[in-house]
Amino acid sequence: MNHIPTVGFISLGCPKALVDSERILTQLRSEGYNISPSYQDADLVVVNTCGFIDAAVEESLDSIGEALAENGKVIVTGCLGAREAEIRARHPNVLKVTGAHALEEVVNSVHEHLPPRHDPFTSLVPPQGIKLTPKHYAYLKISEGCNHRCTFCIIPSMRGDLVSRPIDEVMREAERLAAAGVKELLVVSQDTSAYGLDMKYQARDWRGRSYNTRFYDLAEAMGDLGIWVRMHYVYPYPHVDDVIPLMAAGKILPYLDIPFQHASSRILKLMKRPAASQNNLERIQAWRTICPDITLRSTFIVGFPGETEQEFEELLDFLSEAQLDRVGCFAYSPVNGATANDLPNAVPEAVKQERLARFMAHQEEISAQRLQQRIGRIETVLIDEVVDEGAVARSKADAPEIDGLVFIDGATHLKVGDFVQVVIEEADEHDLWAHLVE
Repeated sequence: MNHIPTVGFISLGCPKALVDSERILTQLRSEGYNISPSYQDADLVVVNTCGFIDAAVEESLDSIGEALAENGKVIVTGCLGAREAEIRARHPNVLKVTGAHALEEVVNSVHEHLPPRHDPFTSLVPPQGIKLTPKHYAYLKISEGCNHRCTFCIIPSMRGDLVSRPIDEVMREAERLAAAGVKELLVVSQDTSAYGLDMKYQARDWRGRSYNTRFYDLAEAMGDLGIWVRMHYVYPYPHVDDVIPLMAAGKILPYLDIPFQHASSRILKLMKRPAASQNNLERIQAWRTICPDITLRSTFIVGFPGETEQEFEELLDFLSEAQLDRVGCFAYSPVNGATANDLPNAVPEAVKQERLARFMAHQEEISAQRLQQRIGRIETVLIDEVVDEGAVARSKADAPEIDGLVFIDGATHLKVGDFVQVVIEEADEHDLWAHLVE
């Protein structure tokens, strides 16, 4: 039997990059290529890079170097691909460098250096395509790029301005995934609440009804799929308020991932954050009034250039008032090409790290208290893994990889992808322990 051309694949970075990887792999598999998890079995390797912060750039460059050393034939794609000169300065022997969401360029480069073998019997792809996530959940990317120019971020220079997918196209993919057994869709983009702005919210038909290509209509349509739908990267524009009643009605998960980034209005203006003038504390209270079970996740930056001790204390006060459920934080990292690097009064590294530690300790207390309030409640959870000790699950409040887990001792008879009801019996700062409802 003739050798089947085989492609190795390394996917780095965020869920949006993961979706790009899935699309490339789906296309290659449909053309008869084998996909290999190891360098040794691959005829060439594709590396999907991240270029968001310096540490991610170094990881990407190291991964390219490792792939070259182990295999020798490497195609580079992804966010770091926008800086081809930087890649070639370190690794001049890469076969091809493309930017982010460059499906056709990557596939064409694979064709050039590893022609496909034409065999219709090997060109079989499942209806949901090739996924890099477990079978029971999937990321669904609704748009590319971003119209904002936040001073700490270089994503628009790598991924361009906002380009939304028409709502009927998104819903057909969502329906295919649900039909293939996916129990949870994680909606991702650079700016989910701006969805459809570039298309002037153009109307499209799906299931015999007209929907506008916009955030609310998307949430409403996805609410009819009968599976969990989780919204990520939602900027706090005023129209986000309209979606909260859908959460209260159980249409989509009562979960919002909103990157507030700071609480000081001066720092937010220096960051050039969209919706910086919104009174977020008032809105959080209003959301909880409409949907008391809502889970709020956010990310923040401490040590931004010019941040004073008083402004940092203002951020801690915001955390105390907002009582957010899940929080991530980063010490400001100068990113090559970001305009924030030119701002005066850089915060010393030792001060950044000290503020990061204080921030995380402050939020840990809040998270622990909020989880304690859930003890004794009956909740529906989704099983992610079954191990010798029992089952590992997530609640409606937990996104995979970034939030907490629910441990169910002894429940080894359950299957991955099951929905079960549990009673919460114990909590720490991040995770819960529960037993099955009898």
